[in-house]
Amino acid sequence: MATAGEGEAAQPLLPPAAAAGEKDKRWWRRWALEAGWVGYLALPMVVVNLSQYAVQVSSNMMVGHLPGVLPLSSTAIATSLANVSGFSLLIGMASALETLCGQAYGAKQYHKLGVDTYRAVVTLLVVCIPLSLLWVFMDKILVVIGQDPLISQGAGRYMTWLIPGLFANAVIQPVTKFLQTQSLIYPLLLSSVATMAIHIPLCYLMVFKTGFGYTGAALTIGISYWLNVGMLVGYIMFSNSCKETRTRPTIEAFKGVDAFLRLALPSALMMCFEWWSFELLILLSGFLPNPELQTSVLSICLTSITLLFNIPFGLGAAGSTRVANELGAGNPDGARSAVRVVLSMTAIDAVIVGGTLLVARRLVGMAYSSEEEVISSVATMVPLVCITVVTDCVQGVLSGVARGCGWQHLGAYVNLGSFYLLGIPMAILLGFVLHLGSRGLWMGIVCGSLSQTILMSVITFFTNWPKMADKARERVFSEKPPEHGP
Repeated sequence: MATAGEGEAAQPLLPPAAAAGEKDKRWWRRWALEAGWVGYLALPMVVVNLSQYAVQVSSNMMVGHLPGVLPLSSTAIATSLANVSGFSLLIGMASALETLCGQAYGAKQYHKLGVDTYRAVVTLLVVCIPLSLLWVFMDKILVVIGQDPLISQGAGRYMTWLIPGLFANAVIQPVTKFLQTQSLIYPLLLSSVATMAIHIPLCYLMVFKTGFGYTGAALTIGISYWLNVGMLVGYIMFSNSCKETRTRPTIEAFKGVDAFLRLALPSALMMCFEWWSFELLILLSGFLPNPELQTSVLSICLTSITLLFNIPFGLGAAGSTRVANELGAGNPDGARSAVRVVLSMTAIDAVIVGGTLLVARRLVGMAYSSEEEVISSVATMVPLVCITVVTDCVQGVLSGVARGCGWQHLGAYVNLGSFYLLGIPMAILLGFVLHLGSRGLWMGIVCGSLSQTILMSVITFFTNWPKMADKARERVFSEKPPEHGP
C-alpha cells in the first residue's frame, strides 16, 4: 500500500511539468511563427523604402556633379520643401488605409479594400491640386521670407518640374497600402527595385545629355514614379492574387470620402508633426554661430537617422498589417501577440544599430566630409544620435500599431505635445539660451523623442485589445465611424 500510495502521490506531479514544458514549446512556436510573418513583411518593406528613398537621393547626387554650387543648393532646398509640403502629407494620409484595408482584409470583406483604395486615390489627387499651386509660387514665397533670389528661383523651378511626381505619388501610396495590407509585399519589392534601376541611368541622361540640367532630375523623378504606378496597377489588374480584392470604380468610392478623411487627416498629422520638427531643427541651426558647420553637422545626423529609420519603419508596416488583420478577424489575442513580437524584434534592431553607430562614430562624419572639424563635430553628436535611433526604433513600431488599431488621432496629439510643446522649446533653450549649439538643438529633439516614445508605450500597454477588435469589426461592417480611443 505504501508503494502504491507513493506511486499514486507521484502521478499528479508529472503531467503539470509535462504540460508546462509543452506550454513553453507552444509559446516559442507561436513567437517563431509570428516572427516569421513579421520578417516576411518587414524585410521587403525595408528594401522598398530604401529604393524609394534612393530615387530622390540619386537625383541630388547627379545634380551635385553639375558645374557650380547653385544647382545643388537649389535642388537641396526644393527637395526638403517638397518632402515637407507635399510628399509627407500624401504618405501620412495614405496611411489611413493601413487601418481600413488591413482590418477589412482580416474580416474577409475583400470588396472594401478596392473601394477604400479608390477613395484614397481620388482624395489624394484632389489634395495635389492646391499643393501643386503652392509649388508653382514657391520661388516667390522663398524670396518673401528672405531666401537668396537666385536659389529661390532655382528651387521654385525644380519644384514646378516635380509636380508630375507629386500626382504619381498620390497613386503610389494608396496602391502600396492596398498590397501591403494583403501581405503582397514582393510585387512592391520588385517594382521599387526596378524603378530605381531604371531611374539612375535615365536621370543621368536627362541631367547631362539632354540639356535639361538640374530640372531633368525633377522630371525624371516624375517619370520613374509613373512607371512604378504602371507596374503596380498592371499587377493588380492581371494577378490572381488580387482577384477578390480588386473592384471597378463606383460612385460608392466618392460617398465615403468623409469617413476616409476622419482617419487620413490624423494619420497625416501624426507623421508630419514629427517629420516637420526635424526639418525645423535644420532651419534653426542656420541662426547659430558658424552656421555652415552647424548646419552641415545636423544635416549629416538627420540624413543618417533618416536612412536608418527605414528598418523600424519596415517593422512598423509589418506590425500595422498584422495588428489590423487580426483585429479585423476578431482575434485580439493575435493582435496582442503581434505587438509583443514586433517590439522584441525592434529592441534587437535598436541594440545592434545603436551599438554599431556608437563604435563607428568617426566613420559617420568621414562618409560625408573630409574636413576634420566636421568629422569631429559629428563624432561628438553620435551618442545623442544613438538615443534617437533607439527611440525611433520603438516609436516606429508603435506608430505602426497605432495605424493598425485606428487611433492615429492619439498619435497626432502625442507628437504635437512631444515635439512642439517640449522638444522644440527645449532645443531653443539649450541651443541658444544656454549656448550649447547644435548639441543643444539635438538634445531638445531627444527630449521630444523620449516623451513621444514613453507616451506611445503607455497607450499601447493600456490598450483594451478586445475592445479594439470590436471597434475594428464595427468599422468594417458599418460606414458609421466608431468612437475613437484605445
